[in-house]
Amino acid sequence: MSPLSRRRFSLSLATAALTAAVPFAADPPKATIGISVLTLTNPFFKDMADAMTAEARAHGLTTLVTSGEFDVARQRNQVADFIVRRVAAIILCPCDSKAIGTSIEAANRAGIPVFTADIASLARVGKVVSHVATDNFGGGKLAAIALIEALGGKGKVAILDHPEVESVILRTKGFNDELARQKRERGVTLSVVATLPGGAAKDRSMKATEDLLQAHPDLNGIFAINDPSALGAVAALEKAEQLARVKVVGFDGMPEGKAAIKAGKLYADPVQFPDRIGRTAVQNIVQYLAGDDVPAETLIPTALYRQAEALKDPTLK
Repeated sequence: MSPLSRRRFSLSLATAALTAAVPFAADPPKATIGISVLTLTNPFFKDMADAMTAEARAHGLTTLVTSGEFDVARQRNQVADFIVRRVAAIILCPCDSKAIGTSIEAANRAGIPVFTADIASLARVGKVVSHVATDNFGGGKLAAIALIEALGGKGKVAILDHPEVESVILRTKGFNDELARQKRERGVTLSVVATLPGGAAKDRSMKATEDLLQAHPDLNGIFAINDPSALGAVAALEKAEQLARVKVVGFDGMPEGKAAIKAGKLYADPVQFPDRIGRTAVQNIVQYLAGDDVPAETLIPTALYRQAEALKDPTLK
């Protein structure tokens, strides 16, 4: 049988094998997609996982949702469990874009297709069928545009980074590239004076912001690579009574971030659409298992969300 034929019948064979194991069940067990997201403490990944489960259910599939919680060793164990369970496909949001390669390679050897969502693999080993994500590079450019707008094109800014994952690498690169372009073409004098790791988490980003204020008391703005980081920066700025002076741009558009934008605590967010990412990833799996070609990469654009959008947002009370 050709590789295409094996793909075409893999989903039906997986279901048939499960049915044979329990021949008297009223409803045969459904083929399963194994999912390991970066974290379930961030609503972005919770929304994505929920959308994956809903889309899988619509196609007669079930999901096994787990979370690496930023620990690549834990995520490796989850992938190993998926392999033992003989899931039909795996979706990963890698905890470490380079270190995840050996786990992807193990799934490849087991004949289980691997897909990534939001965060891509940058490993030299392991084959990923398809990647679906936010256009993080474009979103980083929008973040730079927002901070330039907030500060009138001048001042000193810092980045709260998390370079372990590919999506953040792209956001930071987009931010720096757009800032450089605007310096060349429009005479913007905004400069990045520091880049500190915030761990993509509120507590670590609060501490990093406190350190920034100590080292750069004349700081004017912060680009935080996600909303938990941005909210950590806000907490530190409020504690130091500097929130009115230092402008913060986040990234995500999670409910807490949008509420902070409405309250004037954050200036703006490039907003992501985790439900679209999740549903598209599952749709690609269904197409692939049916023997159809799927795009190697699908990027979903962000939209800049300022206070004007927040004030009209019906989801905010």
